[in-house]
Amino acid sequence: MSFKRNMITLAMAVAATPAMAANFGVNQANTESVNTERYECKRCTNTTGYTGEVSVSAGYNDVSDVHAGNALGTGKDGGIGAVSGDVKYQGDSGYQAQIQAHQLGMDNGFARLSGGKAGLYQFNLDYDAIKTYQAGDVESPLWHNNGMLTPSDTLNVFDLGLRREKVGLGFDYGQDFYGAFVNYSQEAKTGTKSSSLVSPSPINFGQPIDATTKQFDAGIHFSGQNWLTELSYFGSVYENHIDHLSLPYANDVYSATPDNQAHQVSLSGQYNINRTFMNGRIVTGRMIQDDNLIQMTGNPLQSWDGQVDTLDARYALTSMLTNRLRLGGSVDYSKRDNQSSSAEFAQYNFNSLTGAFRQNVPQDIERNTYKVNASYRIASGYRLQAGYDRKEVERTYSDREQTHDDSLWMKFNVRAFDNFNFNIKAQHANRSGSEYEANDLTSSEDNSLMRKYYLADRTRNAVELRMNHTPTNWLSLDVTTRYAKDEYDDTQIGLTESEDYGYDINLNMAFNQHIDGYVFAGQQWINSNQVGSQGFARPDWAADIEDEFVNLGLGASYSGLMQDKLTLGVDYLFSNSVSDTYVITDGTSPYGDYFSYNHSASLYADYAMNEQMALKITYRYERYFDTDAANVGVNDIPGMITLGDINHNYNAHQVMLSFTYKLR
Repeated sequence: MSFKRNMITLAMAVAATPAMAANFGVNQANTESVNTERYECKRCTNTTGYTGEVSVSAGYNDVSDVHAGNALGTGKDGGIGAVSGDVKYQGDSGYQAQIQAHQLGMDNGFARLSGGKAGLYQFNLDYDAIKTYQAGDVESPLWHNNGMLTPSDTLNVFDLGLRREKVGLGFDYGQDFYGAFVNYSQEAKTGTKSSSLVSPSPINFGQPIDATTKQFDAGIHFSGQNWLTELSYFGSVYENHIDHLSLPYANDVYSATPDNQAHQVSLSGQYNINRTFMNGRIVTGRMIQDDNLIQMTGNPLQSWDGQVDTLDARYALTSMLTNRLRLGGSVDYSKRDNQSSSAEFAQYNFNSLTGAFRQNVPQDIERNTYKVNASYRIASGYRLQAGYDRKEVERTYSDREQTHDDSLWMKFNVRAFDNFNFNIKAQHANRSGSEYEANDLTSSEDNSLMRKYYLADRTRNAVELRMNHTPTNWLSLDVTTRYAKDEYDDTQIGLTESEDYGYDINLNMAFNQHIDGYVFAGQQWINSNQVGSQGFARPDWAADIEDEFVNLGLGASYSGLMQDKLTLGVDYLFSNSVSDTYVITDGTSPYGDYFSYNHSASLYADYAMNEQMALKITYRYERYFDTDAANVGVNDIPGMITLGDINHNYNAHQVMLSFTYKLR
């Protein structure tokens, strides 16, 4: 009988030969007659060269309000263009590089360049541009010129918006059990924001923004079989290029944001023993601010000489005691030691001296947070989790020096049913603390009965329900509902009650290989009650605030048209928010309107010309409307200078044609 020897036959023969019995290496096998083609991994290819795609887009914007730029990528009206792409390079010796870009040429876009050798080192160069618009064509009778706000009969027209441009450079190196990294970035902020002052009547104006933030990070890390540690440094420097603002009849009426810097050194690590994992970190830092103060009568300091020393630490442990039971816990510590200068300052009552002096008191804050939790698998697909959290905060020179928040929570997870997952979480929390000392430590303008919401006694009860259901292989449903209520039973003046509840529903459908779609809906309601005193005594008025938010959306895509070359798609989103405030004194009177709504739609057609080239045309539409009764015309209120009616009411359109080329 004749036969071809395969790999198993060769191995048996080698093992049976006395001279070769000591060497069982595969390299000793004779594979000349073995057909190895059928054992090759067809997908395990080591592609070298360039892969990815590059896209060039050109289009047209029909924009009457620059606020539309928040949704369309740019507030420019007229012709627009952008470049996007994702190109990778793989070399023969492990060298690799990647270039990513998204909407370069628009107001919002980014670019990434990275390269290096796999498992050894990598460098990266990043660029990000983000622009957000508040309002366009804002009118003000004040002109800003080298720090001087000058009134004029001619209105100054400008946009309220902020542009951020960030450039970053980084390098990572790692080999065997050690590694290091260095990152540097610089972000420039420019634009104009709304601000106000009183001199002597209220004045609203556009404040110029021109600032730079520099960030530098570096660190080294080591690792072993069951441990790792890292020592790192983080530093940032903020520089404001806008000085104090003045009026023609008064100097330095508006102080500039001061330059400042922050530095941190961090040591962190992780260690595991069998099924017990421990990790921790300790961070020490310092925040510094030493700009000159505006000099005025009664000011004893030339500069603030601000300094806050920080210390943060954390230790966490989790352990699988059995195959069913897992226990965990953590301890967090945070301290803010304010070393800033302190002096006696003359007290002002609006624009006149009172004759009294008071010393500024730098506040220190110390926090301790303790958490313990347990997870128990009752049976296959059933898990019960519970935990207890406690946060202790101590503040010097505060209305309330000590507060402690206690929270008890429980989760129940069900995964036992086919195509059905169920989670429920319940929480009960309580805050209390030391005696409230409003009479001694707050200013004379505060009512002694007032309780600040973040310091007042509070009881919170909350519940959340999550469900996922996949009745068929083409349909998936996710539902989340939640409810939370906060009660401030000991508060006579201030926030007395708050209620927050809502739901989210997501439906995903894949009807066949060519048609899929989605639908989602969500609503949230926030209702709160507060009590006040117009007569600076007992409560004599109340307010009910009702906020409602709605989000609805749907979309679908249809592929496979024209011999699988054409894909059509549509997306639609509706959002609406309403805020109603009712003030109750002798009767009930509502505040002015405050609501907004938005319709957004996108239609696209994607056509594959061949395996490498594709064309895509996209149409986007936005209908936006909002109204805030607080926004009024420039001269609507006698004695007050405003920025005018900056509410929005517009329709915006965008048409974009994109050409994409795929690299093989």
